[in-house]
Amino acid sequence: MRSLKSRFVPLALFASCVLAAGCSEVNNTIDKAQACIEAPKIITELAAEVTKLTDDPQAMDKAIDDAAAKLNGVADSAANTTLKEASDSLATTLTGITVNDVNDAVDAAQKVATESADYVNQVAQACS
Repeated sequence: MRSLKSRFVPLALFASCVLAAGCSEVNNTIDKAQACIEAPKIITELAAEVTKLTDDPQAMDKAIDDAAAKLNGVADSAANTTLKEASDSLATTLTGITVNDVNDAVDAAQKVATESADYVNQVAQACS
C-alpha cells in the first residue's frame, strides 16, 4: 500500500504544477482581452471629448491628461508586449500635449486624431 502512496505524491505534485502554469496562461489571455477592449474605448471617449471641448482649452487639457493616465493603466495591465508599448507610447504623446488657448486646442484635436488612428491600428494588430 505504501508504494501506491509514494507514486501518488509525485503525480499530484506534477498535476498541480501543470494546472498552475495553465492558470497563468489563462490570466494572461484575460488581461490581453481586457486591454483589447479597454484601449479603444479610452480613445473613443477621448475623441468625443476633444471634439466637444475645442472652445474650452482647460477642460480639453484635463481630458487628454485623464486619457493618458487611463492608457498608462492599460499598459501596466497588458499581457501583450506590443499592446503595452503602443499604450505607453500614446500615453507619453498625450501627456506631452499642452492646451493653453483655443489655437492650441485645435492643434491638440488634430494631433489626438492622428495619434489615435495610429494607436487603434496598433491595437487591432496586437489583438488579432
